[in-house]
Amino acid sequence: CTYNGTEHDLEFNDHGVMVLGCGAYRIGSSCEFDWSAVSTLRTLRKLNMKSVVVNFNPETVSTDYDESDRLYFEEISIERIMDIYELESSSGVIVSVGGQLPNNLAVPLHAQGVKILGTSADSIDNAEDRKRFSATLDELGIDQPEWVELTSIQEAKDFADRVSYPVLVRPSYVLSGAAMNVASNAEDLESYLGQAAELSSEFPVVISKFILGAKEIEIDAVANKGKLVVFAISEHVENAGVHSGDASLVLPAQKLYQETIKRVKKTAAKIAMALNITGPFNCQFLSKDNDIKVIECNLRASRSFPFVSKTYGTNFIETATRAMVGAPVEIPDVRNMHDVDYVAIKAPMFSFTRLHGVDPILRVEMSSTGEVACFGENQYEAFLKSLISAGFRLPNRTKNILLRTGPMISKVDFLESARLLVKMDYHLFGTEGTHKFFVENGVQCKLVHAPDQPNSFPQAIDYLREKFFDLVISVPRDLSKTEQTNGYYIRRTAVDYSVPLLTNIQAARLLVAALDRVDINNFQVRTWNDYVTPIPTNYQKMLG
Repeated sequence: CTYNGTEHDLEFNDHGVMVLGCGAYRIGSSCEFDWSAVSTLRTLRKLNMKSVVVNFNPETVSTDYDESDRLYFEEISIERIMDIYELESSSGVIVSVGGQLPNNLAVPLHAQGVKILGTSADSIDNAEDRKRFSATLDELGIDQPEWVELTSIQEAKDFADRVSYPVLVRPSYVLSGAAMNVASNAEDLESYLGQAAELSSEFPVVISKFILGAKEIEIDAVANKGKLVVFAISEHVENAGVHSGDASLVLPAQKLYQETIKRVKKTAAKIAMALNITGPFNCQFLSKDNDIKVIECNLRASRSFPFVSKTYGTNFIETATRAMVGAPVEIPDVRNMHDVDYVAIKAPMFSFTRLHGVDPILRVEMSSTGEVACFGENQYEAFLKSLISAGFRLPNRTKNILLRTGPMISKVDFLESARLLVKMDYHLFGTEGTHKFFVENGVQCKLVHAPDQPNSFPQAIDYLREKFFDLVISVPRDLSKTEQTNGYYIRRTAVDYSVPLLTNIQAARLLVAALDRVDINNFQVRTWNDYVTPIPTNYQKMLG
């Protein structure tokens, strides 16, 4: 069809299902969502249902002409979607497979009379609106970190003083944790609140207590009319405070109690029922001392849907699509699906070398620009494979490692790992505080000086520039705003001179354990089919 024309040379009587794509690739929205969109289109084709794609990114597979019955290379906005919806006399719109951009249009499209397929627009708003969702969890009796809605800067400061810092600032309807920050003091809190209110001016901003030392858990799932159909529970290598898109994701989870897994599933099922979810969704949890608390829930496909689908050999999006269009729903044998003898790890890739001056640390706002996933006989093999695939060089050239391990709790956490490195003939170097701690605890460690001691030698920065180190482990002292600290200069120099860098103590500990347990010279090259046996398909109608 042509704008400003007087007639069309096509007929519009297919009443196809509209699938909204992910739009431009950027941090937080990439090919993971396009995989979900394409899986939706292919499922519709299996069901002999016509499909209409709206997307404007030529890099996507969903914009290939042979993937859909009708393709509109248009912006994903209310005006264009309404034009196409009315022209096509569409039977409905799927907003939940293209990431945050189409998901944000659910409420305004519904207000214009558009039929949203799957989970209702009101339920989507209930999850995206931080205040509504937190209130819903309270009504359901589901535990969550203590929270309050932002009404004034002073009330936010009073709340932070009452629950004690750090606190998490959480705007609504945002992609990749945009403007989400952990405030460690009143100055940071005021700054972060201003950013969040500006980005999320039409929707509530919530402040919640941030729990230090908690593990983060995710469940990717599909529900039909509020009933859980299929799910995958994964754990982050890094503790809470790292965005899920920047974290290393382990599936199946290796370090969770069975009771914790049962409670995560039960809680997700309770949320699915309360919000009457039909389609894909993702919930994130904090776990500490076997207690779990809900962080958030997104009623759309997450970026980890292709990862969990390929790990377990069952296409979660095909199941979700069938539920959303009212077709028979696949109910896999969950017991067989979760009983696997391999581990998969999804690791992030970063582009800090192209971001001049940025502190390359992991935060609650996403930074990664890509990811890889690898299988292994155990988590150690899978983790090493994923690091290598992401371009990380293992420390086997000079075997010199620079340590700057941050606060005392991180130093203590890394103590056994440091001893193990020495046992493996690695040479450890530390700046003043780190060097003192390890030496006092019987670990061989040589002193190097930080940038604020320019007249003392040897200088850590000089060694970095000379490629003396094979690896830098530099953990920030806290979660406050980045300043021009010694840690920053060391991390930034490591990136600028292409020295492998880890800024998270949990990831560093797993790397050391993997180096000790895995012989990288005997990695076996195996295909996906060697690991995964696709789950047999058994379609049947969900009851109720």
